Amino acid sequence: MSPDRMAALLNEWLWQERYWLPPGINWQDMEMEDEEGRFPLPRDLLITLPLAFAFIALRYVFERIIGIPLSRYLGVKDRIRIEAPSIPKLEAFYEHTSRQPSQSQVVSLGTQCGLSQRRIQTWFRHRRNQDRPSNTKKFCEAAWRFVFYMVSFAAGLGSLINTPWFWDQRECWRGYPKQPVADVHYWYYMLELGFYLSLLLSISVDVKRKDFKEQVVHHIATIFLICFSYCANYVRVGTLVMLLHDSSDILLESGKMLHYAVWTRTCDFLFIAFALVFLVTRLVVFPCRIVHTTMVSSLDFFQPFFGYYFFNALLLVLQALHIFWAYLILRMICKFAFKGKVEGDERSDEESEVDEHDEQEPEGEDGEANREQRKETVNSKPTSLANNCGLNNLTNQRNLNSKLRKAR
Repeated sequence: MSPDRMAALLNEWLWQERYWLPPGINWQDMEMEDEEGRFPLPRDLLITLPLAFAFIALRYVFERIIGIPLSRYLGVKDRIRIEAPSIPKLEAFYEHTSRQPSQSQVVSLGTQCGLSQRRIQTWFRHRRNQDRPSNTKKFCEAAWRFVFYMVSFAAGLGSLINTPWFWDQRECWRGYPKQPVADVHYWYYMLELGFYLSLLLSISVDVKRKDFKEQVVHHIATIFLICFSYCANYVRVGTLVMLLHDSSDILLESGKMLHYAVWTRTCDFLFIAFALVFLVTRLVVFPCRIVHTTMVSSLDFFQPFFGYYFFNALLLVLQALHIFWAYLILRMICKFAFKGKVEGDERSDEESEVDEHDEQEPEGEDGEANREQRKETVNSKPTSLANNCGLNNLTNQRNLNSKLRKAR
C-alpha cells in the first residue's frame, strides 16, 4: 500500500474532524501558527516512539551506573538462593507447561526422571525462587521511576504555576480549541507520553505485582488519554492531570526504595505522607476539579462531540483505578494503625512462596554467627535429650531401690 493511500485511509477513518474537534472546527484551523507556540497536530506524536526507546536505553544505563551502586550504599541486601540442578525434562516442563505442577504431574515427572516426588517438588521450588526478582532489581526500578517523576513534577510545576488555568480550571476552555501550545508544554507532553510508552514496552520484564492487570490498564488508558488529549487540544487540562499524578508517585517510589533498603521508620513516614497526598489528589482534587471541569464547565464553551465523551470516559477509567488503589491503601492504613508499622505493600510483588530452608545465609560475620548459632542449637538438642534421659534413668533407679527396701 502506498503512503498516499495509507494517509487517505487514515484521514477517512481515523482523523475525521467530527471525532477530534468540536462542530465547526477543521484541521486547517489547527494549522495556524502563533507567536506563543504551536497548535497540536496528530503527526507530532510520532516523536514519542523513538523517545520511548531512548527512555529504555537510558534506564538500562541508569540502573547500572546509579541504581546498583546506590542500592549498595543504602544497604539493600539480596537473598542468596540455592540453584536448581540442570534437569532438561523438568526445565522444559517449567518453561512451556507450568511453574507449579499438580500432584499428578509431579508423579508423572518423577517416573520420567527417576526421582522421588519430594525431589521434584523441591526442584520446582528452587527453580521458582531463582526467577524471583532480587531486592536490587526492585530497588533500581523504583529509583528510575522516582527520578523521572521528580524531574517531571518539578518541570511541570515550574511551567504551569504561572498559567491562568493552573488556578482557575475554567481557563482550560476559554478560546478552545484554538489554543496555542507553548514549547515547554509540548515537550512536557511528549516526554510523559514517551515515558509511559517505555513502561508499557518493558512491563513484561519488570517485576510483576498483584495489580499487574490494573497497571496494564492504567498504562494503556494513560497513553490513550495523553494521545487523544493532545490531538483534540485538551492540552491545558491534560497538563494538570499529569502533574496531579506525578505528585503522589514521587512519594510512592521513594517509599519503595527505602522499603527495600529496610529503612523502616523513614519508610513508614513516607507511606503516611503518600497515603495523604494520594487520597487528597486522587479522590478529592481529581474528581472535583479535573473531572468536573471536563464534564460540566467545558460545556459552557463548546458543544459536546465524540472527543468530549471519549476523553471523559478515559478519565472515569482512571478514577475507577484510583478508587481500587485507595482501597488497598486504606487496608494498609488499618494495619498500620493497629500494628504500628506497615506490614507490607498490598501491591507487593507476585512471587512464588519463599522457603527459608531453601535459601542460603549471606556470607560474612552475620552469616557465620547464624551458622554457629544453628550448630549450638543442634548440638544442644541431643545433649539436652541425653541429660533428660539420664535424669529419668536415675529417678527410675531410685524409685526401684525404694520399692525393694519397702518390700524387704
